[in-house]
Amino acid sequence: MKIYKATNVKKTAGDKTLFEGLDFSISEGERIGLIGINGTGKSTLLNIIAGIDTADSSLTQKPNDYQIAYLAQDFNMDYDETIHHYLFRNDTPLFKLVRDYDDTLEKLKLDTDNTTLQKQTFALQDQMDGLGGWELHSKVEMILHKLGIDNSKSRINQLSGGQKKRVALAKVLVESPDLLILDEPTNHLDFECTEWLQSYLQSYPKAILFVTHDRYFLDACTTKIWELSSQKLHEYKGNYQQYMESKAIQDELNEKATQKLGRLFRAELAWMRKGAKARTTKQKARIGRFDDIQKNYQSKEIATTLEMETNSSRLGKKVIEAKAIGKCFGDKICFDQFSVILQKGDRIGIIGDNGAGKTTLLKVLTGEMAPDQGAIDLGTTVKIGYFSQELVDLPEDKRILQYLQEFAETISLADGSIVSAAQMLERFLFPAHTHGTLIGKLSGGERRRLYLLKVLIECPNVLLLDEPTNDLDINTLIVLEDYLNHFNGVVLTISHDRYFLDKTVDKLWVFESGGQIDIHFSDASSFFLWQKEQAQVKKPATIINPVKQKNTRLEKKKKLSYAEGKEWETIDETIANTENELAAVKKQLGKIGSDYTRASELLAQETSLTERIEYLIERWSYLSDIVESD
Repeated sequence: MKIYKATNVKKTAGDKTLFEGLDFSISEGERIGLIGINGTGKSTLLNIIAGIDTADSSLTQKPNDYQIAYLAQDFNMDYDETIHHYLFRNDTPLFKLVRDYDDTLEKLKLDTDNTTLQKQTFALQDQMDGLGGWELHSKVEMILHKLGIDNSKSRINQLSGGQKKRVALAKVLVESPDLLILDEPTNHLDFECTEWLQSYLQSYPKAILFVTHDRYFLDACTTKIWELSSQKLHEYKGNYQQYMESKAIQDELNEKATQKLGRLFRAELAWMRKGAKARTTKQKARIGRFDDIQKNYQSKEIATTLEMETNSSRLGKKVIEAKAIGKCFGDKICFDQFSVILQKGDRIGIIGDNGAGKTTLLKVLTGEMAPDQGAIDLGTTVKIGYFSQELVDLPEDKRILQYLQEFAETISLADGSIVSAAQMLERFLFPAHTHGTLIGKLSGGERRRLYLLKVLIECPNVLLLDEPTNDLDINTLIVLEDYLNHFNGVVLTISHDRYFLDKTVDKLWVFESGGQIDIHFSDASSFFLWQKEQAQVKKPATIINPVKQKNTRLEKKKKLSYAEGKEWETIDETIANTENELAAVKKQLGKIGSDYTRASELLAQETSLTERIEYLIERWSYLSDIVESD
């Protein structure tokens, strides 16, 4: 078993100690989720383990042949090369073989009569047969297809930012290292891609260390949680749910310990105030004890939870009305003839494929962008707060407090009280000693948190949030979710985070093809379950609302219909035949070689047959229940 070990790891950034005295090990088969408040050094720790950064002090042990692949938030790519070439840029013998074969094949296409190239190609083909080169080719195409990249010959400079992130993710997955390190791997992934990645990592045989804000993903994939806080690394066995249970017990014990320390501190403080003379050994020891209690008590009193209690402006009956609005860019239709009336208390999630036009819709609703057709009517009391997906250009040469004071010297809270900008920063986990820090020195997550605070202190009554979970830590998200659930205004959220949507919205605007936006009264998980079931049925008779469908499934049928009886008689054979078809397709994939067009066709067949089997098994279970109860 391969194990990575590190002891006494310390790292400082300027005069700030991120962490020190860290001891940890990563064993084969472990899937570790790293969590912690932004600014505690999560990405820095990943960089150190990956060898991108160096610790101030540490001692590491790992096998000589130990391989690490790292998906960082910021990654380097040669934009002039193709996706295919980028994925095979690796110095291991198998990757080098495939790369050599592809390069030789490309040269032969340009010079088909070159006998030297012909001999080289045949020799490399023999090596590909013997070393598993074709299997690696098929694996690459499969991973790209699952991540929504269907043309590996495209050049990287032709890709969007989200597509580049998915290609970078594909590269580290293809390499199958001993330790796979992923920093926010679900960013820029839609729900289908996220589900596939979750399944892939669950069966990954080696070690994984990752940071993510997606708590469904974190819960499903982890066997251990690392929490980085107070410059230390705390380890919890199990997944995210088990971590939360352990954390709740620990917090309860800490609260009792703090109360006990508080009683001791007050008693010692009373003794000190009596003006005891520190001349005897006993008195000096007593003063030393007081100093220790004071230090421990004050360390436990340091705020470690974020408070989000800003007020919102009064919102009248009329909010926003969209009247048959439409927007397109060239031949691409983002949305067409969309009409809707927003009402006070609306909690709406906006979902759809990457590039569908979700952000464009928010910009049209805010007035930042004009619709090509139709009109937007805003109520006179509407005050919009817009949390953009792209981090706005915060002035890097300004200090945190100075920046916030430009928008508000004082902030009114939900309970009517008033706090200063400095006090509000402390509630947002920016301690007093950091208020003079230049914004340029903040981590990406800290900048997002500061930007969120800026949006909220302006007291909006309509909040438009574009991918708010990107780069925000889980602690901040939990508090933001609670804030939104008590917010008196309207909330529209674009997000791929199922957990966040389930907790904060009760209605969905779904971008469909052709510029259509459908409205569903449902939480996100129920909608995606319904959508998956609809995709498995070839010709659904009607489109059923997800919530209604969920309720009707509770009613158990008493007896098989005639058609269902016929289906029950043949369903076992149908399942077996479909499984045989799937096995045949998989066998062809293993022998496909470099025919990528045919590989894509077979991968599509594989996906279709797999979904068909899942549907048939669900039908078998449904019919079986009726037969058994008859």
